[in-house]
Amino acid sequence: MEKIIIFDFGSQFTQIIGRRLRELNVYCEIHPFNHPPQLDGNVKGVILSGSPCSVRDQGAPELDLQGIKGEIPILAICYGAQYIAYTYGGAVEGCSKGCNNAGATPQKASREYGRAILEIKESDSPLFKGIPQKSQVWMSHGDTITKLPEGARIIASTEDVANAAYAIEGEQTYAFQFHPEVFHSQCGGEMLRNFVYDICGCSGSWTPDSFIETTVADLKQKIGDEHVILALSGGVDSSVAAVLLNKAIGKQLHCIFVDNGLLRKDEFRTVLESYDNMGLNVTGVDASNEFLNALEGVSDPEKKRKIIGRTFVEVFDREAKKVTNARWLAQGTIYPDVIESSAVKGPSATIKSHHNVGGLPKEMNLKIVEPLRSLFKDEVRRVGIALGIKRELIARHPFPGPGLAIRLLGEITREKLEILKEADKIYIDSLCSYMTDMPAASNGFSSASNAAAAGKENLIRLYDAIWQAGTILLPVKSVGVMGDERTYEYTIALRAVTSNDGMTADWVHLPYDFLAKVSNDIINKVKGVNRVVYDISSKPPATIEWE
Repeated sequence: MEKIIIFDFGSQFTQIIGRRLRELNVYCEIHPFNHPPQLDGNVKGVILSGSPCSVRDQGAPELDLQGIKGEIPILAICYGAQYIAYTYGGAVEGCSKGCNNAGATPQKASREYGRAILEIKESDSPLFKGIPQKSQVWMSHGDTITKLPEGARIIASTEDVANAAYAIEGEQTYAFQFHPEVFHSQCGGEMLRNFVYDICGCSGSWTPDSFIETTVADLKQKIGDEHVILALSGGVDSSVAAVLLNKAIGKQLHCIFVDNGLLRKDEFRTVLESYDNMGLNVTGVDASNEFLNALEGVSDPEKKRKIIGRTFVEVFDREAKKVTNARWLAQGTIYPDVIESSAVKGPSATIKSHHNVGGLPKEMNLKIVEPLRSLFKDEVRRVGIALGIKRELIARHPFPGPGLAIRLLGEITREKLEILKEADKIYIDSLCSYMTDMPAASNGFSSASNAAAAGKENLIRLYDAIWQAGTILLPVKSVGVMGDERTYEYTIALRAVTSNDGMTADWVHLPYDFLAKVSNDIINKVKGVNRVVYDISSKPPATIEWE
């Protein structure tokens, strides 16, 4: 099977590159720079990732490109572009040093972070087919290429960096100092398409159906006749994992849905109802008191995650003993969970721990299987549709594994938890009932049928225009006036973002009339709240969750 090999130098965006290629129906494999695979005739091209390191650092990541450079197409991104320049006769410098850009006016080396305008200098480059002469790209580099490698020429620049993109004569070697893979690079997807299709000659035969076929075969081989316990959450990820495993091993799968007390209002009941007629063996376990007692008095979000993880393991340890021949615990873990927790198939930097990533204690005697571990949310949705799962379930917004524990800032009490649940229900219900002409979110789903039924064929639910929405209870009280009395009550923060992958996101410009109504409803209907605010920060620098 044809494939693209991505070498990971430690960038948190490495898997986004893979995700972009899979969107193009091109199969790819990600390998750490220090464990390269043997390349065969099926490898159509190579991509070199970014990195948190500098090529000028002692011990910086290195990759032997012998037999690759000049032999098969290469696209080097950020660190990869600097590595090729540095290794093959060019120069890479920090922003404090003066230098000459090859073929350009002498200037100081310049770092770039955030948005920049790319100006194409070589419009006939196959990389830039169909790309406007100027477009927005995303930069994230503290070093810059101040001298191109031997045989290289500039093919694109920004205002601050002349060598923003280059190509090497006589080779199919191309390099970008920007990140085409991220959400903010407007034409990055088209550039990647040009690379894999026009330069590498890929046919685009990889599909969700092929992923299902391959994964099912792998699961059958890995699990054999042993039994699996799956942690259902009611969300997209665990649901798709359940149906995928059920397709592979059938009755050997035992699904357990735990009420940890941190779910949305009435979610325990509605989730169990949603699995009716899906052919799954599902058991509901009410462990809410166990989780809430363990979290009593805890304010630190990292400690909350660890307590939830430990309690989760304890609950499943008990349930595992009820299942004969249970040897596996399945989870709907997806790549954003992993990349923010630890290095996976590469040296990616850690942002936070995740409540269900990192394995189980030895005494539990259960191995972990995570069939969706390398996929992003929208890829999971594509697989779910291919598996025949109801669109209503597939279109649900992402919901954090630790639940409302990381949306209730500070100490968790049952009183504050009820306040948050009530406010959250009003917010989500309001998003579902408000019709808008905003474009559908990148999850690829809309409420066209609902709109048509309401006689508003050109409108969709506001909920479907948002990638993720949530409600946060802040650990502060403020003065308000309600009736003739002054109050001292809690503040609710609303969050709504649009994203492709969860690793970068922009806040949604919600309609003012919607915000006015939902704010009024929350303050009037939720006792203990007298103020509502809306979060207008993007990721980066702010995360999606507040914690």
